[in-house]
Amino acid sequence: MESRVKVMVEGGKANPGPPLGPALGPLGVNVAQVVAKINEATSSFAGMKVPVTVVVKKKTKEFSIEVGSPPTAALIKKELGLEKGAKTPGSEVVGNLSLAQVVKIAKLKSGTSLAKTLRSAVKEVLGTCVSLGVTVDGKSAKEVQREIDEGKHEEELK
Repeated sequence: MESRVKVMVEGGKANPGPPLGPALGPLGVNVAQVVAKINEATSSFAGMKVPVTVVVKKKTKEFSIEVGSPPTAALIKKELGLEKGAKTPGSEVVGNLSLAQVVKIAKLKSGTSLAKTLRSAVKEVLGTCVSLGVTVDGKSAKEVQREIDEGKHEEELK
């Protein structure tokens, strides 16, 4: 039998306090070892919240860590160096990505995205750009989505 503890931690900054410590304490694992392993696994996501699942085997007290992908919005904000998105998306623009950057983010999300193709994953990222107030190559993200539907940008989506 195994237990799963799911938490959102800041990359490389997990600590034994809540929510992690109280959830792991009753399972009998060494919380300090778990925290160290999480910090090691999430260090590349510094400054972003990352979903982490700790799987504990109750009989042997062995544990493993599964690190998810940060939310798409967090990846976009990191790419642009933003603290937060636009207060009024649609009328306020907080940054501009290139289509190559959008494709890079879509590829990072490929393991956790529901999209079956790179084209669909790129359109998902563009949808998040709309809600954050981010343009792509100087155009609105909705316009770039339409261009993709029309067959433009085929070279970038390979």
